[in-house]
Amino acid sequence: MITEKIDNVSVSTQASVYFDGKCVSHGITLADGTKKSVGVILPATLTFNTGAPEIMECVAGSCEYKLAGTDHWVTSSAGEQFSVPGNSSFEIRVAQPYHYICHFA
Repeated sequence: MITEKIDNVSVSTQASVYFDGKCVSHGITLADGTKKSVGVILPATLTFNTGAPEIMECVAGSCEYKLAGTDHWVTSSAGEQFSVPGNSSFEIRVAQPYHYICHFA
């Protein structure tokens, strides 16, 4: 299932731009205080570090990801998600724009 809409949120209008514009996201806060980000990753291979655990939900496109400590790449497509532990990292490979929601735990 793909999240198509998130109601009752506050949106940060200032974008977070990473990796020379290869990743652009906006932070959102739900009415209950839950934080998420919504963004796009353009074609690239990038490494992200995590503080809190994250769930990456693909809403369009696809990617391959590799969690820290593993040697294999896993594909994630629209409607799928993957979890990343806190205080860790993951590599992500994108061939076409990958639209995502990052759910912070």
